[in-house]
Amino acid sequence: MAWNKFPYPEKAYAYPGAALQKSWERLHCGDCEPFPEDAKVQDAWRSYHAGDFGKAVESGLACGMAGYNAANKAAAIHANYLDTDDEHKRRLLMEVARRCEEQQEKTPGDANCWYLHAYALGRYSQSISVVKALTQGLGGKIKHSLLQALELQPRHADARVALGAYHAEVLDKVGALVGGVTYGVKKSTANELFEAALKLNPDSAITRIEYANALVMMFGKAKMKDAERFYQEAAAFTPMDAMERLDVEAARAELAD
Repeated sequence: MAWNKFPYPEKAYAYPGAALQKSWERLHCGDCEPFPEDAKVQDAWRSYHAGDFGKAVESGLACGMAGYNAANKAAAIHANYLDTDDEHKRRLLMEVARRCEEQQEKTPGDANCWYLHAYALGRYSQSISVVKALTQGLGGKIKHSLLQALELQPRHADARVALGAYHAEVLDKVGALVGGVTYGVKKSTANELFEAALKLNPDSAITRIEYANALVMMFGKAKMKDAERFYQEAAAFTPMDAMERLDVEAARAELAD
């Protein structure tokens, strides 16, 4: 499988030896992933944080289910940010979703097998068009998995971000009436989810980016200034790893347009 190179390699993203555990809480403030005891799984996460996503997938899968979260997050982030082939991107995301479903059967208490399932299906939905995804029933699966993740780990900021984005995307595509009746989505709920995520993980660029996108989808020009402020805040962050760097660069690109 072809993996595109992470374009911003930095020594600061390497986390050798004890540095990984020392920085773990900050690196995983958003997803609450527990620090792994298995040294090989730790190495998979090192590859992920450094931006060597292909190696992270390969080494994570080699560890069996204990390494699935590292492999799945690496594959999903690569697909979302670095994959330029739409067909390959969608295939990668569906592979992540299938592995997450395997985890849900065997390790249902793992919050991130539910979160990453929703993340993969959400990015897949955006790739094929959200309306098409809703007609295929993916919306219900995404919402269910995010609610499961939050039930298992109430401090999961990233799941709140994804659920807030889900509300905004559905409202944007089908409107408030159909969105509210058919999918149970509301603007107020989306705002509450993003605000809670910011409190739980205040140093998150992606929370601000997704919040900005949601505000534009839900309120249009009325919230454009707030959206721009969130983008500016995201662009000003000092990233701690490869994914955060990709988020910061995405915010900078948005401001440059």
